[in-house]
Amino acid sequence: MSVLEKVRPERPATGAREPRVTDEHGRRIRAGELLWRYLLLLAVLALTIGPFLWQLSTSLKGPTEDIYGSPPRFLPGHPTLHNYARVADTVPVWDYALNSLKVATANVVTNCVGSALAGYALARLRYRGRGAATLVFVLAMLVPVEGIVIAQFTTMRELGLNNTLVGVVLPGAVGAMNVLLMRNAFRNLPFEIEEAAYVDGADVWQRFRRIALPSVKGTLAVVAIFAFMGAWDDFLWPLIVLSDPSKFTLTIGLNYLHGTFANDERLVAAGTVIAVAPLIALFACLQRYFFRGVGEGAVKG
Repeated sequence: MSVLEKVRPERPATGAREPRVTDEHGRRIRAGELLWRYLLLLAVLALTIGPFLWQLSTSLKGPTEDIYGSPPRFLPGHPTLHNYARVADTVPVWDYALNSLKVATANVVTNCVGSALAGYALARLRYRGRGAATLVFVLAMLVPVEGIVIAQFTTMRELGLNNTLVGVVLPGAVGAMNVLLMRNAFRNLPFEIEEAAYVDGADVWQRFRRIALPSVKGTLAVVAIFAFMGAWDDFLWPLIVLSDPSKFTLTIGLNYLHGTFANDERLVAAGTVIAVAPLIALFACLQRYFFRGVGEGAVKG
C-alpha cells in the first residue's frame, strides 16, 4: 500500500445523507411546501380548538376581569374555579350529567351489540334480500331526523315511554351508519379464516364471537365514540320527549344558564367545559383503537 493511500482521508459512506423530509411516496418535500403545510395545519388547529380554549379561558376568569375588553385578553389574570362551583349551585349539573351518562352508556351498548350483529349478517351470511337490506340502511342515512321526529314522538307516546330515559335511548339504539361501518369492517376480513373454523365444526355464533368480532375492535371503538358523542350532545330529541326536570340530560339542563344568567358568560363557559370534558376523556382513552379502525380487517403477518 502506497503512502498516499495511507494518508488519504476516508470518504463518507455513500448511504449517509443529510436528513430530508419526504411524503408517503418517498418524494422529497421542498421547504416552501413544507412551510405552507404547517401553516395550513396551524390554521385548521386554531379553527377547531380555538373556540374551546377561549371558553376554557373565560370559565377560569374571575368576576373582576373584563371579558369584553379590546383587544381581548386570552389568559386569565387570576385563574379561579369558582365559576364551576357556581354552576353546580345554580342548576343540579351533576344529576343532569348522571342522566346523560346513563343515556350515553346505554346508547353505546345497544349500538355496539346491534351494529356488530347486523353488520356481520349483512357481510358474511348468505340469504335472499341481503342486498335490499343493505340498501335500506343506506336510505335510512338519507332521512333527516327532523322529518321523522313527530313519528318518533307518537311512537314513544303509544308505548308509554314519554318522559323516560328509555324513550330517549330507544330511537337511536342502533344507527344505520354504525351498521354500515361494521359491515365494511367484516367484509374486509379474509373468508379463509372462517372457512377453516367452519371445517373444524364452528357454528355461526362461534365464528362471529371468537374470530370475526376480535378482529374488528378498532371499528367497534369508532362506533362506541360516535354513539357516545351522539347521545351526549343530543339536544332536540331529549327536549321533545322529556318534561320532568329531574330527568333532564346535561344539554337541556345547561340551557337554563343561557336563559336566567345570560349576562354572565363565565357560567355559560364553565357549563360548556363541563359538558365537553367527558368527550375529551373518552377520545383520549380510545384514540389508539379509533385510528386503528381506519385500516380494519387487514391481514397481519
